[in-house]
Amino acid sequence: MRRTVVTGGAGFLGSHLCEALIARGDEVVCVDNFSTGLLSNIGGLLAHPRFVLIRADVATEVPVDGPFDALAHLACPASPADYLATPLETMAVSSTGTWSALDLADRQGARFVLASTSEIYGEPVNHPQHEDDWGNVNPIGPRSVYDESKRFGEALVAAYVRTKGTNAGIVRIFNTYGPRLRPNDGRVISTFVAQALAGEPLSVFGNGAQTRSFCYVDDLVRGLLAMLDSRSMGPINLGNDQELSVGALARAVIELTGSTSSVVHCALREDDPTRRRPDLSRAAGLLGWRPEVPIKAGLRRTIEWQRHRVRTRSERQLEDRDTAVAVSRT
Repeated sequence: MRRTVVTGGAGFLGSHLCEALIARGDEVVCVDNFSTGLLSNIGGLLAHPRFVLIRADVATEVPVDGPFDALAHLACPASPADYLATPLETMAVSSTGTWSALDLADRQGARFVLASTSEIYGEPVNHPQHEDDWGNVNPIGPRSVYDESKRFGEALVAAYVRTKGTNAGIVRIFNTYGPRLRPNDGRVISTFVAQALAGEPLSVFGNGAQTRSFCYVDDLVRGLLAMLDSRSMGPINLGNDQELSVGALARAVIELTGSTSSVVHCALREDDPTRRRPDLSRAAGLLGWRPEVPIKAGLRRTIEWQRHRVRTRSERQLEDRDTAVAVSRT
């Protein structure tokens, strides 16, 4: 039985990874400060004998005692609304937090995987984006608190591998969606679905011609597991290479929800990339991984989850209560 640490384990992606690790037999230590994660995301795991929750800010410390075999470093706000609202905290968790988590994994002789981002490519020079591309990022723009701190994290991983022989790897995650994506977190699919279900106009930035590639969360988690089990440093792109314009996505959401919503166009956000699609040849060759869930199938699952997400009183209490009881289990 492997013991795996997941920082940011109560977040959207982290909670799905924790469930997948438990399902395959791992013992899981989830570390989260609940700045963007939700206790309800991991509510089904709290009583599991192989699951431990630690409430902590990894930018300050990673208080995991005892040996472990792998560490997936997912802690960091991933929504533009979140990281633009907490720029200094975002830079801290992706720099100091990455350093602390990486150093702990190195001392344990454990596998370390950094969840980096497609945002390191910035406004891409080449299309689709291959891992050999160095990126085209505005280093002082509002989004740089996320982009540049992730780039620093990648440089740190590479330095540890070169100088210490650390068993560490990097995945560059492209847009991911699915159940547990917060309806108000500012990411495009969750925003569109929430607006369509409420009968409100869908807010499209710019003319909607900008493209993204959306990967369903189950596919992404399979890729993370494969990376945790490998010894590749990467970086390796994880995402879906089916490219879709934001305007086409809005129309698809309206169709699948049966909504009467219209579309309104808003000013394009600063440094918002115009194109985004991963080259997945390295993921296929090194990890044997490709996404499988088509966009419309994934959208249907996401819409149904969001449509039937009834927040009962007990769920609200679980989400809002102090986590001291859960933390005391450590």
